[in-house]
Amino acid sequence: MKASSSTINFGLIGAGAISWSAAEAIKKHANGKVLAISDPNAERAREVAGHIKIEKVYADAKELFANPDINAVYIATPNKFHAPLAKQALTAGKHVILEKPFAMNYPEAKQVTDLAAKKKLAFTVGMNQRFNADSQRVRQLVEKKFFGEIYHAKAYWRRRTGIPKLGTWFGNKELAGAGSLYDIGVHMLDLCLYVTGNFEPVSVSGQTYTKFGNRGLGEGGWGNSEKSNIKFDVDDFASAFIRFANGTTVTLDTSWACHQADANRDNVEIFGTEAGASVRPAKLYRYGKGEFSKYEVLDLDKTPVALAHQCRFHNFINHLLGKEKLVVTPTQALTVQKILDAIAKSSKTGKEVRLA
Repeated sequence: MKASSSTINFGLIGAGAISWSAAEAIKKHANGKVLAISDPNAERAREVAGHIKIEKVYADAKELFANPDINAVYIATPNKFHAPLAKQALTAGKHVILEKPFAMNYPEAKQVTDLAAKKKLAFTVGMNQRFNADSQRVRQLVEKKFFGEIYHAKAYWRRRTGIPKLGTWFGNKELAGAGSLYDIGVHMLDLCLYVTGNFEPVSVSGQTYTKFGNRGLGEGGWGNSEKSNIKFDVDDFASAFIRFANGTTVTLDTSWACHQADANRDNVEIFGTEAGASVRPAKLYRYGKGEFSKYEVLDLDKTPVALAHQCRFHNFINHLLGKEKLVVTPTQALTVQKILDAIAKSSKTGKEVRLA
């Protein structure tokens, strides 16, 4: 998948809040350049372009895709348009890094990965939580079989007041597909599967709740989208229990709004036969050696990491240059989407969903 040029010219699709940080990250790579941006909101697109010094601004993504100088695109739009735009980009011969969540459902996600494979183009979902140092440190210990048998893991990201702007697309099922589950829950689900190295789910039981946003409560500060009084009909809390082929189980909890002591709680916790761990921050738990040894709680903050850049865009650029493997593979992204679909189905039917 090596690029023909040493400079990877990016086009950004979407001028929301996340595109600002994406452009900055791309520009920090010696071989990365942001050449163009597209958004139906011309004023917002020009604002981002002016701040980041982007040469070309398009109102229509099709115009950006038609630019022969663009090698790759980053798509950060309302979730409904993720898969359709990814397919358009791939059809135009562009490599794609897609903002989470992958898609509105598994079938349309599979269409994207099939097309990428057919076109022999790079495709990834930019799950940025995999790249931070603590995630890498715990993952490296798992790869070394340090924990023995990992039989259970807990993944959670709960905010007390964190709903993106009420009245915007974030809270609308037709445009977003889901709420906290697709926004922050997907991060911790993906991180848990990545750190434990387990992408073989066999069953899912889940429940979603809408208890705050529909009452106009729980709004946080995220989001640049204009308010248009769109109905809030997505989850602001979700919970799931997932079984895997090797007998491992995972619990997932996520919320945009709930009553709890802390404003924010997020972590992945691992339970193994030989040791346990916390990812945020990276800590190791185990019995000490020797008859009179005390139980050990060890900080892992000095452990080296494999990817010093800690950046999804640098990984993507390095992959296109033939220097790194993709950290988030299409197959892994499809598995995460399959679990998300199963949580929604289980919540709707009140039954466990079998995946294998």
